[in-house]
Amino acid sequence: MTKIAIVYFSGYGHTAKQAEAVQHGAAAAGAEVTMFRIDANGDLPEITFETLAAQDAIVYGSPTYMGGPAWQFIKFADASSKPWFTQALKDKVAAGFTNSASVNGDKSSTMLFFFTFSQQHGQIWVGTGLMPANSKEAGPDDVNWTAGFAGALAISPSDASPDEAPRQGDLETARLLGKRVAEVAAKLRG
Repeated sequence: MTKIAIVYFSGYGHTAKQAEAVQHGAAAAGAEVTMFRIDANGDLPEITFETLAAQDAIVYGSPTYMGGPAWQFIKFADASSKPWFTQALKDKVAAGFTNSASVNGDKSSTMLFFFTFSQQHGQIWVGTGLMPANSKEAGPDDVNWTAGFAGALAISPSDASPDEAPRQGDLETARLLGKRVAEVAAKLRG
């Protein structure tokens, strides 16, 4: 069975909903999924890097704050220097997702951070593989309304609770990303 880890930080619960959607998509595709939620102090359990080394794929997630990932996610990335030195996370499929209150919110900077981080670890990046919903009739309930190609992007208005956002289209986009990651990881696993 293909093993996938989702490593993410969620400040208010919106990005956690995205992580759950990625999990559902990967699990529906037959993968065993382990969730690692980075806590408010930027910490994860000690076993995390050992567990990550045993995965076929790792999906990274963080809200976009001030044009990049949350400091809690960056702390996790910085702590990965020991596994980087031994190349423990090399050749794993990697993907990412992010969320912010604005339509743009510089989400691309967060995705670029995830991509660069994955490349430093020698991983194989997988994007959404989804066409954008960019017609006049399209809206927030459509798949890939935010037109994310590098990863799943979501919008959660600043006055929306996690019960209200991300919207259905963004969650379905995250679910489809999880499914694609599981399928690509299974192919590479042989």
